Amino acid sequence: MHLAVAGKLTGPVTKWFVAAAVIIIGLGAWILFASKLSDVQNNEASSWLPNTAESTKALNKLAPFQSQNDIPTIVVYHRDGGLTAADFSAISDQATEIASIDGVVPGKNGAPTVAFPTDPASGQQQGLVSSDGTVAMSVVTFNLGSDGWNKLPPVADKIREIAAISGVDVHLAGPGGQAADSAEAFAGIDGTLLFAALGIVIVILLFTYRSPILWLLPIISAVMALGIAEAIIYVLAKNAGLTVNAQSQAILSVLVIGAGTDYALLLVARYREELRRHKDRHEAMAFALHRAAPAIIASASTVAIGMLVLLVAEMNSTAGLGPVAAIGVVVTLIVMLTLLPALLVIVGRWVFWPARPSYGSAEPTSTGFWAKIGNRIAPRPRKVWTITAVVLAVACLGLFALDTGNIPTSDQFTKTTDSTVGQQLLEDHGLTNSATPIQVVTNDSSTDAVVAAIKTVPGIGDVNSDIPSVNGVKYIEITQGVEPASDQAAAQVKAVRAAVHPVPSANALVGGTAAIFLDTATASHRDNVVIVPLILLVVLLILLLLLRAVLSPVILIATVVLSYGAALGISALIFKYIYGFDMADSSFPLFVFVFLVALGIDYNIFLMTRVREETATKGTRRGSLVALASTGGVITSAGLVLAATFAVLGTLPVVFLAELATAVALGVIIDTMIVRSVLVTAINLDLGGTIWWPSRLDRAPVVAETPEAERESV
Repeated sequence: MHLAVAGKLTGPVTKWFVAAAVIIIGLGAWILFASKLSDVQNNEASSWLPNTAESTKALNKLAPFQSQNDIPTIVVYHRDGGLTAADFSAISDQATEIASIDGVVPGKNGAPTVAFPTDPASGQQQGLVSSDGTVAMSVVTFNLGSDGWNKLPPVADKIREIAAISGVDVHLAGPGGQAADSAEAFAGIDGTLLFAALGIVIVILLFTYRSPILWLLPIISAVMALGIAEAIIYVLAKNAGLTVNAQSQAILSVLVIGAGTDYALLLVARYREELRRHKDRHEAMAFALHRAAPAIIASASTVAIGMLVLLVAEMNSTAGLGPVAAIGVVVTLIVMLTLLPALLVIVGRWVFWPARPSYGSAEPTSTGFWAKIGNRIAPRPRKVWTITAVVLAVACLGLFALDTGNIPTSDQFTKTTDSTVGQQLLEDHGLTNSATPIQVVTNDSSTDAVVAAIKTVPGIGDVNSDIPSVNGVKYIEITQGVEPASDQAAAQVKAVRAAVHPVPSANALVGGTAAIFLDTATASHRDNVVIVPLILLVVLLILLLLLRAVLSPVILIATVVLSYGAALGISALIFKYIYGFDMADSSFPLFVFVFLVALGIDYNIFLMTRVREETATKGTRRGSLVALASTGGVITSAGLVLAATFAVLGTLPVVFLAELATAVALGVIIDTMIVRSVLVTAINLDLGGTIWWPSRLDRAPVVAETPEAERESV
């Protein structure tokens, strides 16, 4: 940031206008728009699926037969020793009462609204009673609108109230049961995550600043940034078709709080340095912005552009996260470079009490922790970076324990939920899950040929083609008796597709829950292959422009990738042997990569911009030690803040978010404590001025310093 511009933003008069304007905008954003963001969430399958997937196309053609908002729900009844005739009579009566609940979808082809089991003695089990007679299920479909999953918890409670039978365990399974549990897990997510993240950040800031007041300014700024970001996203979601779901909203909260606090830590640290060099606090802030803003802007730009790369993803849920996160980061950057500096200048030096930085005092870093680390590395830098790189490479071997794919519906939560218990009962007792059939849509004239082709597929369930066609389109259901997220279900979908696609003029499409899982895994794999190189290229280009060198950006990219691999490898072992998670979602590696590379490079940017600044007068090796000593504390604090805020995601009982929180938090800690402080510094000390090749800085003579000047610089 140009010095004159920085001075104007925080001038004696303008500081008040800047602070007032941002706070008014922030409060207005919270009151008018941000609080409504959950109302425009889109959690339909189409908001997650790739547009080009066959299951998406099938879902669109199924519109005349079912709404995308339909949520099949299974009521599971279980009695040890077997359900009695009285139980079945009660279940029959309950079906009528359940059918009267608002939002129940009428049955197909004149069938009852609720498919319910009958007493096995009648010989009409309808495939809804287990062979041992201990488990039975009723099936009902709800349509509660585009945000139906959020409205399911009270409906689920109503069903449980109706279905209560003395001595019988009742559970809700199928998509409806899972949606109800998921909605409860995400209920109040914005407020819960916000307060949890803020609480952790406040503790870290109190420890970092050791001031009872200073922590408040970054927190105020971060909260204003989040409100403005959510308001912009709300307007775009409501009027411009931007996709926001519960997952992206959760990530937005922790990203804005974490990144905003990071930027605040860097700016405040530089401002405190300048207060010791300048008597006037306005002048000190102008110089602090002038020197710190380029690194902060480069950092935020890296994250924002990295997130926007997600727009090329096939998965709509992944592509939708890109602009949501990018908006959050850009707004955070603007607020942290306007509101926070204005507030700091308004309150004056006393806000640092009891460690108030007075004019002319020395910065106490010459004997600091990171200065000592640098001095320990300096005698043998090559040995240090070689050993560190080998250790990180060994940690990468844990990747062999990482199994990615579709997490079974019974394993999607970190705690036992009602739907997982019900689903397990169905699987253990061999009940066909009729709520998630394979769905085939085809031209009406080709129905017989398509049905014949389907019946050639071994291992599939009953084929129902009796549903009347609509506008020349025929809907065929295939009962699927396996977990829709399983490899067996995927194999069945592939086999059905292979059978019906060759039927002439049928234009058959195969969809359904299992097909959605299959297409999601396929699209996620494609996104991993395409997006990872693109993000690396974007980050590399930004580093080339920022550092005006070639070798150092390439080295930094390599260290971040190594850090990512180590974090993922260690996380895989934690998932398997500590958490007891059998697998990770197919999109998990990409999400971790995006956050660790885009955010992890921040700390290298903070360090290397300072190294470049110091190199001009001290040479690369001495400048590297000075930069480590000067930035070590603030970067470590920033890393702890970001790791802690992402760890808050793990408080939600969702396996994907728990795994994401663990991997990102671990990766950030590795990045700040090992990669940036030890690996990168050791490489800088070993290679010296070569890291700036081919810039002039590499050929600039080292400026000699007196011992006194050297001590002051550190």
